[in-house]
Amino acid sequence: MYSEVVMDHFRKPRNVGVIENPDGKGEVGNPICGDMMTIYLKIADERIDDIKFQTFGCGAAIAVSSMLTEMAKGKSIEEAKKITNSDVAAALEGLPKNKLHCSNLGADALHAAIKDYESKQSGIKTKEPKRREIHEHKDGEKCYCPYCDAELPEGTTYCKACQLNTVEDHH
Repeated sequence: MYSEVVMDHFRKPRNVGVIENPDGKGEVGNPICGDMMTIYLKIADERIDDIKFQTFGCGAAIAVSSMLTEMAKGKSIEEAKKITNSDVAAALEGLPKNKLHCSNLGADALHAAIKDYESKQSGIKTKEPKRREIHEHKDGEKCYCPYCDAELPEGTTYCKACQLNTVEDHH
């Protein structure tokens, strides 16, 4: 069940669109569920003057994108860098466990857009992102099903809890 806040941002998303010649652009995706998110930034005086998004995905992904843009608009670059995935989920008054991965996309796309902006400012040319997210673990992290959040043994490509396949090259 979605909160009223999630439903409001899904039904009436804020800041939808594209910014032509953005100062920063961040694009992330989750091939497991098909969600793709792009964040566009216009920066003025080291503040997010305008922010837009394009999201192709489920209602939760759209709500996350909308809420994220509202949270980031007007913030300094340093303040926006501190927005986390859990901040977005909390602002939406929670997401169902099987949709928490959507909140990861929001902050990740914002951070990618900020990184793109900073790279441009320093004169570093960034490459277009590959349309593939790799599932990786850091030392000691556990693995969870992206659909139902059940803990999975390392190397598993099938979740017994929800009976769905996970990433084929899961590692």
